[in-house]
Amino acid sequence: MLIEIRFAEGKVDQFPALIAELIRLNVDVIVTTSSATTWAAKDATKSIPIVMAASANALGEGLVTSLAHPDGNITGMTFLAGPEIAGKQLQLLKEVAPTASRVAVLTNPTNKSHAAFARELKVAARSLGAQLQVLEAPNPDQLDSAFAAMTRERVAALLVLTDSMFVGQQQWIVDLAAKSRLPALYSQREFVDAGGLASYGPGLSDMFRRAATHVDKILRGAKPGD
Repeated sequence: MLIEIRFAEGKVDQFPALIAELIRLNVDVIVTTSSATTWAAKDATKSIPIVMAASANALGEGLVTSLAHPDGNITGMTFLAGPEIAGKQLQLLKEVAPTASRVAVLTNPTNKSHAAFARELKVAARSLGAQLQVLEAPNPDQLDSAFAAMTRERVAALLVLTDSMFVGQQQWIVDLAAKSRLPALYSQREFVDAGGLASYGPGLSDMFRRAATHVDKILRGAKPGD
């Protein structure tokens, strides 16, 4: 088996070119590691099977119309059933930092699921008596300025939404949170492995192993919808 690996280094605008390169190589299956890469693959091909190793909210974002029996050429794993998980994350963060009245939410504006997550968080914040400060980091270069804004705004806790770029920069984000002395809750266990305080969500390594079984079945002749 030959595995072709491509890295965008957190730069979403590179996804279409990298996917196009894989299609030119006539690969048998494309494995994606985020919603953004899955969208790039979905837009580029309707024939090559696509296995999502991880996506934030595949059903809510419209990547698939059913999780049990995906249509088209896409199958795989998704982190969350819907944006309501963000409300639970905020609730847990308030339990970790009960005196925190101002909470920063780190988002990526290029992530199609984050707008729905932010709306859910605003509803949850009202019931929890928390004031949200939503800060955007569309690429790794913006992380320092986002944390600088948290300091200026005097936030007392941090929630990091699920995003492939954030996962790729997990050590830097954990270090910035520690430097800013912010209790933080993350969406993947890997952030805790990197030294973060707490997480609520699945582990990426488990999802990748499960995605590998989908790839194996497809290479043996199964259809993505099976």
